[in-house]
Order: sequence, then C-alpha cells, then structure tokens
Amino acid sequence: MLSRLFRPIKEGFFGVGRHAAMSLSSASAVTITLFIIGVFLVFTANVQSFTVNIEQSMEISVLIDYDHEQQEQIDAIGLTISEMDGVKAVNFSDKDQEFQYYIDSFEDEAEQAIFEPFREDNPMHHAYYVEVNDGDDLETIANQISKIEGVYEVNYGGESSVTLVNVINSVRNGGAILAAALSLLAVFLIQNTIKVTILARADEIAIMRNVGARNGFIRSPFLVEGVIIGILGAIIPILCMVFGYIYLYDALGGIVISNMFTLIPPHPFVLYLALILLGVGSVVGLIGSLLSVNKYLRWKR
Repeated sequence: MLSRLFRPIKEGFFGVGRHAAMSLSSASAVTITLFIIGVFLVFTANVQSFTVNIEQSMEISVLIDYDHEQQEQIDAIGLTISEMDGVKAVNFSDKDQEFQYYIDSFEDEAEQAIFEPFREDNPMHHAYYVEVNDGDDLETIANQISKIEGVYEVNYGGESSVTLVNVINSVRNGGAILAAALSLLAVFLIQNTIKVTILARADEIAIMRNVGARNGFIRSPFLVEGVIIGILGAIIPILCMVFGYIYLYDALGGIVISNMFTLIPPHPFVLYLALILLGVGSVVGLIGSLLSVNKYLRWKR
C-alpha cells in the first residue's frame, strides 16, 4: 500500500533528477564547446590584429630615375601615385636621407666610415614609400607604379609578402569557419537534450493539448530552458577567457615574438569577448530548443 502511495512521488523525484542530470550534461557539453569557440575567437581577433600590423608595415619602395630628378618631375610622380586606388599614404625621401639611412644600417663605425667619401657624389636615388589600404592589393599597386614614367625600380617584398598576407588571411578565415562549426555542434547537443526532455513529458504535453493549450504556451518553457542551459554553459568559458587572457597579456607584456605581433589590449576586448560568448550561448540554446520543440509539436490536433 505504501509503495503504491509513494510511487508517484518517487517517479516525480527521480524524473526531476534525470532531467536535471540531462540538463547538466548538456550545459557541460555547451561549456566545452563555448570554451573552444572562445579560444578561437581570441586567436582569430589577434590574428586579425597581426594582419593589420603587418599590412601597415608593408611599404612599396619606389626609386626615382636619375633622369627625373627635377622637382617638377618628382612631384608629378608622387601625385600620380597618390591618386591610385588603394593607396593610403605616400612619403618622400630624398637621396641624402636615403644615403644616411643606408649608413645607419651599419652598427660598426668603421664600416660607416668606409662609405662617407661617397656622400658628396651621392649614388642613391630619390624615393617614395607607399602605404596601401589592403595588403592584398600590394602586388597590383606595385605593378601599376612600375609603369609610371621616371620610376627606376619598385620593391615591395615580392611573392613572399603576398604569400604571408594570404597565409594569415587563410588562418583567420579557417578559425571563423571552425567557430561556426562548433556553434552548430552546440545547437545539436542542446536539441537532443530538449528532445529527451519533451519525450519524458509527453503525457503532460498531451494533457495541455487536450485542455486547449496553444503551441506557443507549450513551447515557451522549453525555449526558456534552452536559453538557461546556454547561459549556464557560457559562465565557465567567460571566466576562463577573461582572466586567462588578462594573465596571458600581462605575462607576455602584450608582445608575441616582436613588436609587429602585439596582442589586443585586454580592456575592453575581454568585455566584448564575454558578451559574444554569452550571446552565442543564449542563441544556441534558443535555436536548439526551438528546433526540437517545433519538430515534436508538428502534428494536427
């Protein structure tokens, strides 16, 4: 008698326990997924920053021919270059500055003294240094400049510079694709959890339908549950990314390898990162729940 009396209570208790365990399992899976997404967001954002720094450091060196050293000719060449599409800035360096720069490249004063006699009869060229808006246009703009009359030589690093920009862009795009794939995996995990929850509550849903409950009323608690699972799954990744990135930045002094590879300052970067992870967790939870509930409710009364 007592066993029959307490059976509904036991079934309800263990049902809640099983549901909580499934939700916790799903939140744990989302946590792992969002952690990986967070790592790739940090990686991709800093690779983007590295790319910008590298592109800004890439310049096209334009040497002026000896036969075009009149000021009017030099100005005309500079104006033509500055009017090209994709050119960000054009800086002029006369041959005296070029000669001094060449001498300063030697650290040994004895070596510098060897070239001092050539200062009077300076063999260097006047030069323009051209900055471009996009590293992908480096080769194209260099080829256009080389066709200008009065240009002696154009240097931009050749294929190695173009290859470097392409490799960095490929890494950045690959990281974005992987982050999107991981988000889809999180949607799948939450969808399966909500599906099991719905099947476990099939009787309650059937009763609500029989008393006239609309699909929106039945759907809403499951959507809320999915969002909560996504938010709970985002808490640990947010804490790891925020404090982990601040620690990494302080430990490295904000510099990786050289000044060309500088990390993004933690503030406000970590705040944006936390909001993105929280938003991804919420949206992933909502979508996973919505897909699962809609599939179950797709039947006529």
